[in-house]
Amino acid sequence: MDRKTRDILEILENDARSSLEDISALVDMTPEEVQKRIHQLEKAKIIRKYKTVIDWELAGEDYVYAIIELKVTLERKQGYQRIAERLYRFPEVRSVRLLSGEHDITLTVRGKSMKQVAFFVAEKIATLEQVHNTATHFVLKTYKEDGLIMEEPEHVKRLPVSP
Repeated sequence: MDRKTRDILEILENDARSSLEDISALVDMTPEEVQKRIHQLEKAKIIRKYKTVIDWELAGEDYVYAIIELKVTLERKQGYQRIAERLYRFPEVRSVRLLSGEHDITLTVRGKSMKQVAFFVAEKIATLEQVHNTATHFVLKTYKEDGLIMEEPEHVKRLPVSP
């Protein structure tokens, strides 16, 4: 991959709403060349999706997120792929990742309440034949999501000093 392609990807990863004109100025290409390159990257599935990071709490929607660590037993000749495919089909599951270390797979799950997430884990995940151990961690606060700081730092204003 050449440097200009990498630069286009990094620009879009940081802000998918960047205009062709802005990108072209930054990578020294014409907007038409940038558009063609982006189309090629989409076709090759290098660009998989354009995403918006939403602060649901600020939007007035209360979601509960949890990180679920799983220890799984592999089926002969199947590896992790089969269990991962089963897990990512649940609409509550936002991400599935293979890990090194104590647990094999981690899930990020979203629900409307802690109870809903707990029931999902107990009824849908823990009951899977390949899953023999789960550890659920509820997310209490998100400070940074997909490279975006989720809260503005407080600016402390100095009080005027009077003589």
